[in-house]
Amino acid sequence: MSSPVVFPWQTLIPVDRDSATAVYLQITHQVINAIQRGYLPGGARLPGTRMMSTLLGVHRKTIIAAYEELDAQGWIYSLPNKGTFVKSEGRENKKKKLGTFPLNQYPSKTGFHFTKSNLLDISVAPGDQPYLFTDGAPDFRLSPTDQLARYYTAALRRKINRRHLGYGSSGTDTFYKIQLSNYLNQSRGLHIAPKNILATRGMEMSMYVAASTLLSKEDVVLVGALSYYKANMIFQQAGAQIKAVPVDKEGVDVEVIERLCKKQKVRMLYLTPHHHYPTTVTLSARRRIELLNLAATYGFIILEDDYEYDFHYQTSPILPLASADEKGMVVYLGSFGKTLAPGFRTGFLVAPENLIAEMQKIQAIIDQQGDSITEQVLGELITEGEIHRHLKKTQKIYQQRRDHFCETLKSQLGNIVSFTLPPGGLAVWTEWDPTLNLLRVSKACSEQGVQLPSFLLYQTQQLTAARLGFGNFTTAEATVVLKLLKTAAQQA
Repeated sequence: MSSPVVFPWQTLIPVDRDSATAVYLQITHQVINAIQRGYLPGGARLPGTRMMSTLLGVHRKTIIAAYEELDAQGWIYSLPNKGTFVKSEGRENKKKKLGTFPLNQYPSKTGFHFTKSNLLDISVAPGDQPYLFTDGAPDFRLSPTDQLARYYTAALRRKINRRHLGYGSSGTDTFYKIQLSNYLNQSRGLHIAPKNILATRGMEMSMYVAASTLLSKEDVVLVGALSYYKANMIFQQAGAQIKAVPVDKEGVDVEVIERLCKKQKVRMLYLTPHHHYPTTVTLSARRRIELLNLAATYGFIILEDDYEYDFHYQTSPILPLASADEKGMVVYLGSFGKTLAPGFRTGFLVAPENLIAEMQKIQAIIDQQGDSITEQVLGELITEGEIHRHLKKTQKIYQQRRDHFCETLKSQLGNIVSFTLPPGGLAVWTEWDPTLNLLRVSKACSEQGVQLPSFLLYQTQQLTAARLGFGNFTTAEATVVLKLLKTAAQQA
């Protein structure tokens, strides 16, 4: 091959002195890349340590260290008085033509084909704007971080808890499930034991495990005519057929569900009954009883998402369908993400014992170990009453924010927006002047420093609406952001 001096070492092995990686390791890794990609074939001679140090502008000892590392890993060998060479074992002796692709860059595209899913296409990442509308996210600034820090520190310091850090740990989940079952029995009117609980890393994981266990290809899943987009994506990814059911002021239309059940086999009904997503309406008590009877009659599963159960402002929350389920037709999903903070990824799934045992098999594939320390902490927060105290405190704050947000929304955009004061939750369902293009409003918002994501917008020939979260805004922030929203609507 060509002389090692002619080989473009400076181009192919750039040295970044600001990198946290030692210089000799940078050289080592990039020489390995050159060998793996065929630019340095088996038998190729490397420059001597003095020459290479001159070519790369580094100390000779750095090159010696790099060559020693390459030799230790089996990439090169040295012959006295002859030089240092690339080992030939398993590598072609034919040199690959040098291209323009740098050795320290990762490929931007795969070299193989794979199926892309349009079902999962959605942009939810926050942009650079100072204000972000959400679909009802809580304010992480209200999270009880001091209490969490104390409980985490105490849990990690206890020697008895160290056994929970290894594989196959046991004990923590039992303690947590005992406390959680007591908490749910008291706050939701359930009648469950620890064996009825599957602990997960959040609502979406619970939903994914439930769909993977319960749904087969072409199964029919009923959802609200407007429904939670992530749930729809999970069901479709599982191969299910989604059919929409009308939603009115009392929740999903039970008569339509019954007519559908008489025509075809329905596998599942997905509900967010406490505050329907996205319209925030509450499923009436009468319809809850009717749905339980229909499920028992026609044999469909009710997947009950306890979305925003903890946030109610005018009356006590209506108990979930799971609290009155006598036939084992309801699978109940919940999370502490909104209660504590979105980053606190702890969810739960409640179901009869035989189904929990089957779901544990699916969960073991994607989340074998879980998070035992977090569960220990959460169990202690429940035991000490910290969850109740935090909820009581934040509920007052969110109610004040709701009232202020709605008053300001009415004063700023009352001529083009109508809404009903939500009885709970962290978002308002707004219906807009149908002559407006909401995507243009979203674009104008971006120019005003406000991000209004497209998944919050619902615009068809029959509907022009948006779900606007208020929980993550202080009253002062809400005043500013709604004035900017008004300006954007005028410009659109």
